[in-house]
Amino acid sequence: MSSTTDNRIHQNNHHNGSHVAKKPKLSSHITASEIESEFGHHDTSVARINNGSFGCCPASIIAAQHRWQLRYLRQPDHFYFNDLKTGILQSRTLIKDLVNADHVDEISIVDNATTAAAIVLQHAAWNFREGRFQKGDVVLMLHYAYGAVKKSMEAYVTRAGGNVVEVPLPFPVNSNDEIVSEFRKALERGNSNGNRVRLAVIDHVTSMPCVVIPVKELIQICREEGVDQVFVDAAHSIGCTDVDMKEIGADFYTSNLHKWFFCPPSIAFLYTRRNPKGSGSDLHHPVVSHEYGNGLAVESAWIGTRDYSAQLVVPAAVEFVNRFEGGIEGIKKRNHEAVVEMGEMLANAWGTRLGSPAHMCASMVMVGLPACLGIGSDSDALELRTQLRDAFGVEVPLYYRPPREGEVGVITGYARISHQVYNKVDDYYKFRDAVNQLVQNGFTCAAGLSG
Repeated sequence: MSSTTDNRIHQNNHHNGSHVAKKPKLSSHITASEIESEFGHHDTSVARINNGSFGCCPASIIAAQHRWQLRYLRQPDHFYFNDLKTGILQSRTLIKDLVNADHVDEISIVDNATTAAAIVLQHAAWNFREGRFQKGDVVLMLHYAYGAVKKSMEAYVTRAGGNVVEVPLPFPVNSNDEIVSEFRKALERGNSNGNRVRLAVIDHVTSMPCVVIPVKELIQICREEGVDQVFVDAAHSIGCTDVDMKEIGADFYTSNLHKWFFCPPSIAFLYTRRNPKGSGSDLHHPVVSHEYGNGLAVESAWIGTRDYSAQLVVPAAVEFVNRFEGGIEGIKKRNHEAVVEMGEMLANAWGTRLGSPAHMCASMVMVGLPACLGIGSDSDALELRTQLRDAFGVEVPLYYRPPREGEVGVITGYARISHQVYNKVDDYYKFRDAVNQLVQNGFTCAAGLSG
């Protein structure tokens, strides 16, 4: 089998010399050797096919971050009064353009999507406590919402008197229609017994299992059904799938830039749609500092003395992605094509299936593991993941999918594989061969990982 993943990496830069670059400032695209150099700090003994969890940061952006850190340490007062606000405003402006927001005031920079969720759900809690939402009114979320968001629901919404209704989603999933159908049913449940769905929290790309959710369609349904506000938790989206605030139409939207946009940890944006009625204008950062009351973007730009360098390197990240053919759009396209191809290669090798069709994947895909491995619990999945890391040098998250009533011989274990520009086809062959060796050795989770 030819190394199409390697070929795609070379396609990022194969137009050396004879190619006339579309951007006059660039004489050529990044080369394969330059990509290797940018990620030379990665552990070469590990097949790192888990970009979705922690992202990656190239050397040139690490260097830019270090320059910002030294700039602060050299003269903190000058940095605070002259550099910090203008630097963060530049990052916010670039993000505004990347996500097609109307105005820079709609963009706040926060640590991560978990912080953004806390901001939005804290706002919902105040609405319950101050009587704008009635006790028993509903906040809707997907069953596959990120664990930290579920905890925030418990901490903010439930304690304030709201009800949380989960949308059960099928997995494996075969079409967007399945998701839409379950979402409509959950909305109907939420709006029953005299209650109203006040806020819908919708993932753009679910974390585990990973599926691209039809957010535009679900938001349209929310508008038709009178849901007050929609928050899209899109931790994985920017750099991974299409992100356009005007097209998506959410009230609040967040995404990390340290997952798929090459920034160092940690940085995310929170988009808050401007509303003539003022809804959303009273959002506040949960860490209260001197800027409280000056608007969320200003509050978030100063939450006390800390390292703000990750929030200041967005210009360097934009410069980095523009070294690739097609910029971030080209990177997304190639990552999607490569991860689907590698997922299909693994599924064919193991006689399994993908967790969703290709159009419901972005730069990650769920791949069924051989049923004979006997993954029977979340702890089995975690222990097998540790085995793959420690014994085989493969880093990949695993998911336990409980069998439904009456199901026999179904796939209960799935791997979530990612593809980013540094990955090579050998990373996925290494994973394939590790699983094949476990199968050949007669390994099962039930027999114990020490066996």
